[in-house]
Amino acid sequence: MYRMKKTKIVATMSDFRCTEEFVKQLFDAGMDVVRVNSAHVTEDGATHIVETVHRVNPAIPIMIDTKGPEIRVTTIADEYGNSINFRPGDRVAVRGSDGSDLTTRKVVYMNVPSIVSDIPVGARMLIADGELEIRVVGKNDTELDCEFVVGGAMRSRKSVNVPGVSIDLPSVTEKDRRFIEWAVKNDVDFIAHSFVRSARDIRAVQDILDAHGSNIKIISKIENQEGLDNIDEIIEASYGIMVARGDLGVELPAEVIPNTQRRIVEKCICAKRPVIIATQMLYSMVKSPRPTRAEVSDVASAIYERVDAVMLSDETAMGDFPVQSVETMARIAREIERDETHFKPMIDMDMVSVNHEITAQLARSAVRASTNLPIKYVVLDTKTGRTGRYLAAFRGRKTVMAVCYQLHAQRILALSYGVVPILRNQELADKYHFLVDALEFLDQYRKLDDGDLMAIVGGSFGPDGGASYVEIANVQNIRKRNEEIVAQHNC
Repeated sequence: MYRMKKTKIVATMSDFRCTEEFVKQLFDAGMDVVRVNSAHVTEDGATHIVETVHRVNPAIPIMIDTKGPEIRVTTIADEYGNSINFRPGDRVAVRGSDGSDLTTRKVVYMNVPSIVSDIPVGARMLIADGELEIRVVGKNDTELDCEFVVGGAMRSRKSVNVPGVSIDLPSVTEKDRRFIEWAVKNDVDFIAHSFVRSARDIRAVQDILDAHGSNIKIISKIENQEGLDNIDEIIEASYGIMVARGDLGVELPAEVIPNTQRRIVEKCICAKRPVIIATQMLYSMVKSPRPTRAEVSDVASAIYERVDAVMLSDETAMGDFPVQSVETMARIAREIERDETHFKPMIDMDMVSVNHEITAQLARSAVRASTNLPIKYVVLDTKTGRTGRYLAAFRGRKTVMAVCYQLHAQRILALSYGVVPILRNQELADKYHFLVDALEFLDQYRKLDDGDLMAIVGGSFGPDGGASYVEIANVQNIRKRNEEIVAQHNC
């Protein structure tokens, strides 16, 4: 029986416990999309995950994160053991490196050769997600003179954030390129590109995909101030957005994150882009079978904001209670979505104009009709997933049943709010015939009555022609019409 929740769940999976039984358990619990983090898996490990997931159900979409452009401290010299302890007030030189130089107590090397020229005096550098902080107090041509503001143990390969400073980093690293090319060959549906700073970073990924003739969709991860500064152009250039609150929370004060998240969600909905909220949503469930009340409220807040999806990371990748984490998130979603006083369709919101404006206006009309009439479901057929995506953007109360003619369209719609995608294996010439599949599927979930109303969004010229009409019909008339069509085909 299908889990009729509108908010989707992305669950991160690691290769060390990716069995068919485990995948099935997560899917049955409410998982909609599998995420693979390329920062923590080899290509062989990622291949194992994809093959296992698709053996369980080929309709489950796969999202892979790139590592993205990032600054890291180089390896700590052997003489210091695993770490070097610094205290507030300690002075240290910071130099750029190709990664081969070893960090010592006197000189901290970072893996960006241009780091000295890029960073001005007065800048803050946050190391290991902000556990350590240094301030640049001077510089010359070869090094930055820095003072520790917050001390602690510095370890090898820890991340470095420089809030408010644009660093000359490549849009796509060599490892990213290899994984993107791997994704093309391995039937992946989404690439979540990390540390996106501008539309240029997205175009760099898209150029690789275009060179291989791939229709993989790009999700841009917003993780730094530069990405926020360019959020409008990033949304326009992306298929979707992930609000990655971990690194974003390092660069921004914690109290700023909630409003920042809300503004990004609103912009994405207006632009008809899927939006995902990520990082530490149920983090205590890594070790505990139950979430904290604050975590439940965090997930609920994201759902009230009308996000397309919420994401689990360590909870399912390495936690002790992965299935319970998905079940908990699904229960929260279903409970919050029952609040119809809050979940009003967004049909009157000013939406960003799109290339396929006719389809968008028909989608708005279908959602409006389902608000004013006792319609049970909105049903459509789609070849690319575009019509389903637009219907999702208006956040209607009724479930959208999308009959897809391609597996890829079915998978990408699994990330869209309120859309249940099903696959039809062959196209029929008649514009109504796809309704047979939709009714059969719905009958398995909930017995349909002859008088139940459906809002139908379809194309008079077949799925290649795009959406061209909205029709309201009851189940009895739909079935009668399809019986007549079948009889005509048999003559």
